Amino acid sequence: MDKATHLVEFETMLLGRHSLRSRRGSDAMDRSAYILLSRLRMGGLMSIGQLSDALGLDASTLNRQTAAMMRTGLVERIPDPEGGMARKFRVTTKGERRLNAERALIVDALDSILEDWSAEDVAAFVDYLRRFNIDIERRSGEYWPRPLTTLPADH
Repeated sequence: MDKATHLVEFETMLLGRHSLRSRRGSDAMDRSAYILLSRLRMGGLMSIGQLSDALGLDASTLNRQTAAMMRTGLVERIPDPEGGMARKFRVTTKGERRLNAERALIVDALDSILEDWSAEDVAAFVDYLRRFNIDIERRSGEYWPRPLTTLPADH
C-alpha cells in the first residue's frame, strides 16, 4: 500500500462513513434527501430527467426518493412554468427549513472539528476539496453549481 492513491482511497472511504451531524435521532435527514434538496436549491426547478443528469442516478431511484420526499412535504411536483411537458420538483417551505436546520447541524459539527485548525489550513483544505470534486465532475460531466468561490469573511 505504498501508492499515494491507495491512501486517498482509504481516507475518502473513511470520510464517506462519517456522519458530520452532531446528533442522531428520528429527525435526522436522509443523506439522499439532503443531497437532492441541496441540488434543487442550487439548480431551481428540475424534472426527474434533469435530476438524473445532474446527480448521475437512474430515474427509478429518483422517483422513489422524490416520492418519499413528497410524502414528507419536503418537495412538491408542479407543472413546468415554461410550458414543458415534464413536471418539475421544487423545494417546499418545509423542505427549506429542514435543509437549513440540517446544514446548520453539519456546519456546527465542522466548526467543532476544525476549531484547532488555522484559517490558512481551512482555506487550503477547502481549495483541495473543491479541486478534487471539480476533477471528479470533469471526468463524469456532472457539474455541481457552487455559490462560493472564496471563504466568507468570518472564517
